[in-house]
Amino acid sequence: MEHQKPIATPSRTKEIVNKYGLSFKKSLGQNFMIDSNILEKVVTKAGITEDTAVIEIGPGIGALTEQLAKQANHVLAFEIDQRLLPVLKDSLSPYSNVTVVHQDILKTDVSKFIQENFQMNQEVKVVANLPYYITTPILMKLLMDPLPITDISVLIQKEVADRMSAHPNTKEYGSLSIAVQYYTDTRVVMNVPKSAFMPQPNVDSAVLQLKMHKTPPVYVEDEPFFFELVQASFGQRRKTLMNNLSRHFKEQLSKEEISEVLQAIDLDGRRRGESLSIEEFAQLANALYSYKN
Repeated sequence: MEHQKPIATPSRTKEIVNKYGLSFKKSLGQNFMIDSNILEKVVTKAGITEDTAVIEIGPGIGALTEQLAKQANHVLAFEIDQRLLPVLKDSLSPYSNVTVVHQDILKTDVSKFIQENFQMNQEVKVVANLPYYITTPILMKLLMDPLPITDISVLIQKEVADRMSAHPNTKEYGSLSIAVQYYTDTRVVMNVPKSAFMPQPNVDSAVLQLKMHKTPPVYVEDEPFFFELVQASFGQRRKTLMNNLSRHFKEQLSKEEISEVLQAIDLDGRRRGESLSIEEFAQLANALYSYKN
């Protein structure tokens, strides 16, 4: 068989798109990756070895899948778009270690697929080029479902990557930063230019790496309440913690009660949500939770 160019090249992508008469679906956030060097780097930085089992979400026409298949033990790819199934069957035919599943990842019991497709105790990683419009729900599902995965490497919109990895007192820092950092150790490992995609998106991308914590970095009495409090604290960014909390919890707690709890843990209610570390949020959530109950 003649040596074929990688799928992630302009010529091969155009050839596949034309062969199958694909139109790029804006609604599914489809931008195809046409730089195979970048994808090879993504796979290397994700630490994929011949023992690794990989979950991929939204393989598209198989550009990243192909690079993963060259390194990994087994790639399990979830694709929601029916039109791409025959394309993937064709483009990935040289690789016997790829399983493509026609599923919406948001409605899928991922752990069941892991059990059915991977070996016991095999190292499992997630590597994906995620569609922009649905990055956050997909990542939150992966983080909140109890899955046996060690880490996640995703190619996403740079702005979202910056928000997820942000630290206190920056404009990027918000409830999303805290939610993601509660479950993982998060950092941006590389930036990716718009020119690496076809059609070219109007934003830059980045690769975000999330390493799962064995236990969260902070202890919280009640996770749903902790996340609710964090979200409330960023309700209106320009407002103080006191204002945001008393507005959100007005049915349950009076201003005086909130003030009393803040004083008890020595936290200044005039601060803004963006100045609090995850430790301070945990302390506040636990104190309010105990007080309320």
